[in-house]
Amino acid sequence: VQLQASGGGSVQAGDSLSLSCVASGDTFSRSLMAWFRQAPGKERECVAAIQWSGVTTYYSDSAKGRFTIFRNNAKSTLYLQMNSLIPEDTAVYYCAAAAGRLRIGIRREDYGYWGQGTQVTVSS
Repeated sequence: VQLQASGGGSVQAGDSLSLSCVASGDTFSRSLMAWFRQAPGKERECVAAIQWSGVTTYYSDSAKGRFTIFRNNAKSTLYLQMNSLIPEDTAVYYCAAAAGRLRIGIRREDYGYWGQGTQVTVSS
């Protein structure tokens, strides 16, 4: 599985951004998918994850109510809609895939495939 993330950029606090992650290969529809982020000097953290069917999702406390993760299995694409962005959301955002995994996972080691990362910068 190869993952290509896009959609990052520089915005003002309160703005919105939408990230996309296109997957190659034929396992996307059977993969647990997630968005992680890593800010300078901090650990990489899972902000949202979505089960293969799209029914079950996970959000970190910081993402709840502001971010929405969704997927289009027909297009092999994962999305993250981010609203009401704050400076603390500044980080490199990575999409990740766990091929064949059914249960939600939020640890880095739960995922075997990673995109290249896309920078999100939120200024106050």
